[in-house]
Amino acid sequence: MEAQVKNQQGVIVETVELNDAVFAVPMNQALVHQSLVTYLLNKRQGTHDTKTRAEVSGGGRKPWAQKHTGRARQGSTRSPQWRHGGVVFGPHPRSYRRGMTRRTRRQALKCVLSEKARQQHLIFIDSLDTINGKTKSMVELLNSLGISGSALMVTREPLHPMIKAAHNLQKVWTLPVALLNAQELLSRETVIMTLEAARWAEETLALEPHGRRGSGGRPQATLADVVADDLAEDLESEVEETAVAAQSAVASQSNEDGAVDSSEPTEESEETETQGDD
Repeated sequence: MEAQVKNQQGVIVETVELNDAVFAVPMNQALVHQSLVTYLLNKRQGTHDTKTRAEVSGGGRKPWAQKHTGRARQGSTRSPQWRHGGVVFGPHPRSYRRGMTRRTRRQALKCVLSEKARQQHLIFIDSLDTINGKTKSMVELLNSLGISGSALMVTREPLHPMIKAAHNLQKVWTLPVALLNAQELLSRETVIMTLEAARWAEETLALEPHGRRGSGGRPQATLADVVADDLAEDLESEVEETAVAAQSAVASQSNEDGAVDSSEPTEESEETETQGDD
């Protein structure tokens, strides 16, 4: 994928080649929706709570006699049908946490990044040297790039002047590329990414996660590689079986020859027996 890189005045300064495995991935709406729901669920604290009739204060005395009053029988003023009574089937504290595999998380991120690039909502910038911590510098940069809606500034490392400059702008967010996810991209209209951050994302997301956590990644194996490995293993096992069978045949043949030699009498032994008879 060819991408245009702009400077801080909004002028195209160069064209770079980016990995299609990261910035040209087909959109998978089901996967992106699943990832977005997971991100939103994990943001919930789950601290909501209501009191049941056992938790509401009061209501220990029977309000009136069971019979001969003409009224409906009641056992407590904290029953659900009473005002100030308990709540039936109300929410209680619980965890909304939902797990998501690394492969799913990374694939959703690549899908959204590619979709932003196809819609011309992904802007690559060479540097952010003019951002000096003042809100005015951030506004001038956005005006130079022609951005009027919400924007997400993505850098390789957290830049405190940029964070400070964007703090007073309601529609501008900042994020290091290591914390980038599909939910942050979908929540902003335009993404401004430095070239250094794009290179880091290209190198990191191009590798498929493999093995245990923290073991790093490796390029995804193709079907031809898997078939070749299986054939090599089968060939090795056949060679080992043939070698073992040959060794067994040689050992059995030597044992048979030894047995035949010991059973046949020699000429010297026959002559010795004849002289003894004489």
